[in-house]
Amino acid sequence: MPLYTAFIALGANLGDPPRMLADTVRRLRLLHLDGPQTGTSRCDEPSFSPFGVSALYRSAPFQADGPDYFNAAVRLCTDLCPEDLLGRLQSLENAGGRVRSSINAPRTLDLDLLLHGNERRSSDLLTLPHPRMHERAFVLRPLMDLGAGALMIADIGTVAGCEVLTRGQRIERMPTPWVE
Repeated sequence: MPLYTAFIALGANLGDPPRMLADTVRRLRLLHLDGPQTGTSRCDEPSFSPFGVSALYRSAPFQADGPDYFNAAVRLCTDLCPEDLLGRLQSLENAGGRVRSSINAPRTLDLDLLLHGNERRSSDLLTLPHPRMHERAFVLRPLMDLGAGALMIADIGTVAGCEVLTRGQRIERMPTPWVE
């Protein structure tokens, strides 16, 4: 069974966002596969990608109202197809009290599947790479922390190249460590 490196954005701006995000990272860690399942299968050949967590950031709402958001990103290795992984993420959101009242509404937890291997798709359920990720400092800066600067966002450019274009957006790196 093939393994894939997936990048997930985490965000929250209601309740206790740093605590919610730290709890969510622990739950996401349970989805991570710690290594090759066979002697020949590796996560995104040619190199295995370990579980990773970015720094925690505080940012102004982007094209939205409400309190500041706290954001981070996680890199994990999975054998789940994108739709199944998205389903797990949505279950975590629901367990975290996510209410989908309107687009860009304040939320207790938001999990976005940004990248899943080299997968490219567009459907009513899922678009990969995640649309508009290249416009958002609160997505790109955490990805840079995970060493994803050279990754290509399909038909757009590298994460690092896009991050340079978002430097006018207000975002603050929070003290570390923020998660166990």
